[in-house]
Amino acid sequence: MRWKQLDLAGWGRVAPVPMPTARPERQAELDGALRAPGALIARGAGRSYGDCAVLTGGSAVLNERLDRIVSFNAATGEVVTEAGVTFADLAAVFLPRGFMAPASPGTAFATIGGAIAADVHGKNHDRHGSFGDHVRWFDLLTADGQTRRVSPFSDPELFAATIGGMGLTGIIRRACFTLLPAASQYVRVHERRVRDLEGFLAAFAEVRRTATFSVGWIDAMGRGFDFARGIMETAEFAENLGTPKPRRPRPVPFTLPTFALNPLTVRLFNEFYYGRVPRSGRERERPFVEFLYPLDSLLDWYRIYGKPGFYQFQCVLPDAEAPKGLQRLLEEITAAQGASFLAVLKTLGGPGRGHLSFPISGYTLALDFPRRSGTEDLLARLERITLDHGGRIYLAKDQTLSRAGFRAMYPRASDFEAVLARVDPQGRFASDQSRRLGILPQDLRA
Repeated sequence: MRWKQLDLAGWGRVAPVPMPTARPERQAELDGALRAPGALIARGAGRSYGDCAVLTGGSAVLNERLDRIVSFNAATGEVVTEAGVTFADLAAVFLPRGFMAPASPGTAFATIGGAIAADVHGKNHDRHGSFGDHVRWFDLLTADGQTRRVSPFSDPELFAATIGGMGLTGIIRRACFTLLPAASQYVRVHERRVRDLEGFLAAFAEVRRTATFSVGWIDAMGRGFDFARGIMETAEFAENLGTPKPRRPRPVPFTLPTFALNPLTVRLFNEFYYGRVPRSGRERERPFVEFLYPLDSLLDWYRIYGKPGFYQFQCVLPDAEAPKGLQRLLEEITAAQGASFLAVLKTLGGPGRGHLSFPISGYTLALDFPRRSGTEDLLARLERITLDHGGRIYLAKDQTLSRAGFRAMYPRASDFEAVLARVDPQGRFASDQSRRLGILPQDLRA
């Protein structure tokens, strides 16, 4: 397997890291990954935001060309794929046949290996859970060179450590998971304005019982009467309207100057975005893929944030604490006037299967912050508020979480590290994130 020096970064492009990188094209080549000196990390499409798929002083194995769909059982919905298959691949092949991914992140370019490693969730979590809830088994290349077929029955602890384990247990070769029925390639989307946070909580309390897909956009720059206003979207499959025209994404042709994204331009965008939905609301049919992945209409959209890059913050607060916790978070964010136009509120239905799975039953808030003076201090304040209200921060989006915060938010971290002590006692798999958070096999922690 050939190695090439590349500069790799998370999607936020905050801190590129030069790394020896291999891009195997066949499963047989993957075994050569363990011959790389030092520690290494597997990497999919590079859509995680922070430092969980980079490793200073280590190596990276890219799985993007290991992208074959191995088998499919239409009677059960079970599909077996290699780890580099993307959600776009799944949609292109299976949506016309009446099947969809059981849970999907905000981009179709993410890979199945990454979906397992992050235990991704989508706009249907209340109804269908996260991706790990639908995984039957996976083949995992571990630090000792063995490939193990791991299921909840063959090795429940290794299974739970890999689901949401951020790639630290080994390299996923292929996986078996269950697709869900999809009645159409279109959804009927209902959009309505929401006046404030209290209105959002009431609206979500209603749609959690009735809607298959739901998501809210919040104006994180709104003050006074406009504080926490936004748009609520719910969706159900529409009648079969045929095959949508392929979407042609537009590239962001160059990196914008840092002054282009400022409180004034964001407030102007937010005013337009809020105003595009009539006061009485509206319904419309949209291609399912466009509803799930609105940002995929812009290629390389991280360039909007300028050369310094950006951070994404995503937390979840338990249901009982969400009203007070969201109020405090949004007050802090609004006062800082540092947020972007991307501020998303969703509900989650319950805990994931992994030791480090992000979901709990509650409300999750996600938004971007351009990297500039004071941003890291703001993120530290948001971490404290999240902790005060019993929440946790999503590791797939994180680049600033403290070690103490991680330990408090993820009480099963010691169970995770016990598995690492068994399958990777020397800490062969690592990332800048795992080192920052102090995630180590228990033998090394001692």
